[in-house]
Amino acid sequence: MVQVNDNYQKLPGSYLFSTIAKKVAAFAEANPDKEVIRLGIGDVTQPLVPAVVAAMHRAVDEMADAATFHGYAPDLGYEFLRSVIAKQDYQDRGCDIQKDEIFVSDGAKSDSGNIQEIFSNDLKIAVTDPVYPVYVDSNVMAGRCGEYNAKEQTWSNVIYMPCTRENGFVPELPKETPGIIYLCFPNNPTGTTITKAQLQEWVDYANWTGAVIIYDAAYEAYITEPDVAHSIYECAGADTCAIEIRSFSKNAGFTGVRLGFTVVPKALVRGGVSLHAMWARRHGTKYNGAPYIIQRAGEAVYSKEGRAQLKEQVAFYMKNAAVIKEGLSAAGYEVYGGVNAPYIWLKTPGNMSSWEFFDDLLARANVVGTPGSGFGPSGEGYFRLTAFGSYENTKAALARIQAL
Repeated sequence: MVQVNDNYQKLPGSYLFSTIAKKVAAFAEANPDKEVIRLGIGDVTQPLVPAVVAAMHRAVDEMADAATFHGYAPDLGYEFLRSVIAKQDYQDRGCDIQKDEIFVSDGAKSDSGNIQEIFSNDLKIAVTDPVYPVYVDSNVMAGRCGEYNAKEQTWSNVIYMPCTRENGFVPELPKETPGIIYLCFPNNPTGTTITKAQLQEWVDYANWTGAVIIYDAAYEAYITEPDVAHSIYECAGADTCAIEIRSFSKNAGFTGVRLGFTVVPKALVRGGVSLHAMWARRHGTKYNGAPYIIQRAGEAVYSKEGRAQLKEQVAFYMKNAAVIKEGLSAAGYEVYGGVNAPYIWLKTPGNMSSWEFFDDLLARANVVGTPGSGFGPSGEGYFRLTAFGSYENTKAALARIQAL
C-alpha cells in the first residue's frame, strides 16, 4: 500500500490565508449587499509601471520571432538580470555579491519554502514569533518540527523568539543554539524592523555558533530610516553565515507576474560543503527557470525609468500606511509598523482575541484584515492591516473602523 507523507497530516487546519478567504467568501455570499474592503493579504493593487510593461511587450515580440526566440532559461537566470541585481542591489551598497551567487526564481515564497531542503532534518530551526507561516509550515512538511501543541500553538522542535511590545518587537538571541535562523526585516507581519547594528549582532552570533541565517528582505524597498540595512550583506561576515531571499512582488508589483531571487554566497560552507553548490544542484534539478519575458520585466525594474516609477508606487503604498497608522492612533488604537514597511500591526481592542476581532471587523465594518494569532502565539491579541489597497478603499476602511 502507498504510504503518504505523514508530516503533512501534522499541519493544523489550512494555510492561514486560505482560511481567511473561506470566511470572507462565506460572508460575501450571505451578505451580497455588503461591500467588503480587503486589507488582509499583502497583495498589491497598483498596475505594473510603464517601463516594465514596455519591456514585456518587447520581450513578447522577441518570442514571436524565430531569430530572437528563447526557450529554457539558464539555471541561475539570465545574465542580464543577475548582473544588474548584483550591481544595484548589492555592489552599489558596498556588498561584495557577484552575479553567479544569485539564483533567479519565480518568487520569494517558493524559495522560502524550498531552501530548507539543503539542510539536515536533524537540526532545529529558530523563528521570530509572530512569523510568516511558510517558514514553519515548510519545515513541518519536511519532518523537522516535531509535534504540535494545539493549546500553546507551538512545535516541540522549533525555537521561538518572541517579538512583543515589551521588547520593542526585537527578537533576542536564542539561548538554545539553532541550525537555521529565519529573520525577516522589515518584518512581516509586524511592520517593525531592527537597526543595522542589531542585525550585525545576529551575523556575529551565527558565525560564532555555526548557524545559518535565512534572511527575507522582501520589503527592503519600503525602508525609510537610514540606520536600517537593506541587505544583510551590509553586515561584516554575513557572506559566511547568511542566505538572502528577495522578491519583486512588493517593490515592483509582481504578485501576479512572479519573480524573485536568492543569494547564496560561495563563501558559505557548512560541514565542509558549499551551500552554494548544493542550492545550485537543487535549483537545476527542480526548476526550469523564470520565463524570459518575466526576467526582461525584472531587468526593467532597475532601469532609470523603472526606478523612478517604482519609487512613486512605493510612496503610494506608504501614504496608505501613514493614513492607517495615524487614523487608528487618533482613534485610540495601539499601533505599530507602517514606517519601514507597508504593514500596520495593531493591538485588538477590549482584550478581544485576534479571530474575535477579525469576525467583528468583518461583520460590523465589512473590512478584512489578518488575525495576529495566525502568525504564531505571540501574535494573539494583535491584528495586521496592509497598505496595499487603493487610497480610496484605505480611507473608506479607516472611516468604518473609526466608527465602530
